[in-house]
Amino acid sequence: MEQRSPATRDQLPPARPHQKYTEDGQRMREVLTYSRRGSRFTPSQQESWDAHHERWVVPDHRVDQPGFDWDALFGRSAPRIVEIGSGVGEATAVLAAARPAYDVVALEVWRPGVAHTLGLLADAGADNVRLLSVDAVWCLEHLFAPGSVSALWTFFPDPWPKKRHHKRRLVTPEFAALVASRLRPGGEWRLATDWSEYAAQMASVIDATDGLTGGVVERWAERPVTKFERKGVEAGRPITDLRYTRDS
Repeated sequence: MEQRSPATRDQLPPARPHQKYTEDGQRMREVLTYSRRGSRFTPSQQESWDAHHERWVVPDHRVDQPGFDWDALFGRSAPRIVEIGSGVGEATAVLAAARPAYDVVALEVWRPGVAHTLGLLADAGADNVRLLSVDAVWCLEHLFAPGSVSALWTFFPDPWPKKRHHKRRLVTPEFAALVASRLRPGGEWRLATDWSEYAAQMASVIDATDGLTGGVVERWAERPVTKFERKGVEAGRPITDLRYTRDS
């Protein structure tokens, strides 16, 4: 197996590739909370990418550079919202456009989805979004200081329905504790899923997390109904919304 020198082990792990190592330097197999899909653009996605990616997409390597700064990327200092798994941007564009005083960091590894989002942001006039395609857990841990996130959106995370894949689910006790540490006092974490079993598991995990209070709520009216959500409804799966706030 590949080994790292002691000097290398003490450095901040790069965002991509996102490798983990044992204490003796043995490389471990990465457990991802997302699946990688194809990267081919449609003509309209290519047009949106060409027109907007230089302004709104943060290159992967940028986050590994010393002095990485969100204020510089957005061109201002503003309260910040993080969305994990922005998909094709249907919710991102609507919610960001309605919050011009906030900056939104949208994390999405599927590049065609990122390209599609760019077109929707342009149509909505939402210049307050930056898209990033690195691991969300790494990003939240290393690029956001404690108490610096105003809100976190996690809409329809991959449910990994097979029991042997549950370890890949995003919402774990460790991740919930990380979220609690990054949210500002009074900040909110909104989640939605069309898998009842995952909704129950998320609620159980977050209910047990120190510093977070909340639970299942009525559907968030501001969140637009996306194609993904409609498919879940058409398949007979109920939609569950959850909302938690960081204790003061």
